[in-house]
Amino acid sequence: MTVARHNSIGIKQVIRLEWMQQTTRLLLAGLDTKGTRQALHDFIAEQRGDANDHKQSAMTRAFVVNNLMKIWASPEPELITFRDASLACLRDNPSMAMSLHWGMVSAVYPFWYNVARQTGRLLALQDQVTQAQIIHRLKEQYGDRQTIFRYSQYVLRSFVAWGVLLDADTNGCYAKATPLTIASNTQVALLYESALLATPDAKIALALLQNNPALFPFQLPALSGSIVSQHNNRIDVVRYGLNDELLKLKSL
Repeated sequence: MTVARHNSIGIKQVIRLEWMQQTTRLLLAGLDTKGTRQALHDFIAEQRGDANDHKQSAMTRAFVVNNLMKIWASPEPELITFRDASLACLRDNPSMAMSLHWGMVSAVYPFWYNVARQTGRLLALQDQVTQAQIIHRLKEQYGDRQTIFRYSQYVLRSFVAWGVLLDADTNGCYAKATPLTIASNTQVALLYESALLATPDAKIALALLQNNPALFPFQLPALSGSIVSQHNNRIDVVRYGLNDELLKLKSL
């Protein structure tokens, strides 16, 4: 089922991992929506970022806070159960937060997921990728919109800020960082669910999920469909062919 979020871009600024972390800290502390929004404005206003950043302007800060609120505090209705499960997993596994943030932003903003997918595909073929190569592939999917060039840069710079991409010597060129190993079957199942939520028809063959280029920042164990469904009751497993399995969301 295609919904508006699959066709929109939405990300209009770099999203830093520490801002995502602060958002979930506020939610886990019990702040309501209004309190979370104000606390995020205050938190980001106090930060200057790295040496190349300027202090966030009020408008830029508003864009970022809106993104953070939509990702964690007030996602669309069909994402609430996924958000709640991700937040519960984060509470129990704070050291593995990055995969949960990655899954949540991918589900809320499939453009992030698709930038990652094109980046991962290229990194599977070569040691370094260029911004131009990634944008060219994105334009094949979204059309030759001027916004694709600008907003894909924000996502790629977010990848660098998160430490999953490394700046190469040449400007606009990136290399892959060492993947983060995910050992928890529950977290793997949540990443798979995020990929299903980011896909318009909400179904993907398990073999493709196990080698999903959009999950290039992570090293994942190979799980059978039955194990995935044991750890995530929102995912259905459908067998087809001789030994192939298809994962799909129950609610879609």
